[in-house]
Amino acid sequence: MSENMHGMEMWSTGPLMMLVMAALVVVPFWFIFSKAGHSKWLSLLMVVPIVNVILLYFLAFSKWPNLGNKNT
Repeated sequence: MSENMHGMEMWSTGPLMMLVMAALVVVPFWFIFSKAGHSKWLSLLMVVPIVNVILLYFLAFSKWPNLGNKNT
């Protein structure tokens, strides 16, 4: 029964789809982290579950080096 299921056709494109989805998440955060003055490489952690939520809170509540003395 499982060999006739529709999910079997997508097995070969599964890894490709995972890479595309990861790129859709990482690329915007790459620009956000660089504009904030943090390391761009932190954006790669956005694909790691739990770590991405922690990183979002870090980004939201930390001081952004590029803002200087502005209080926003």
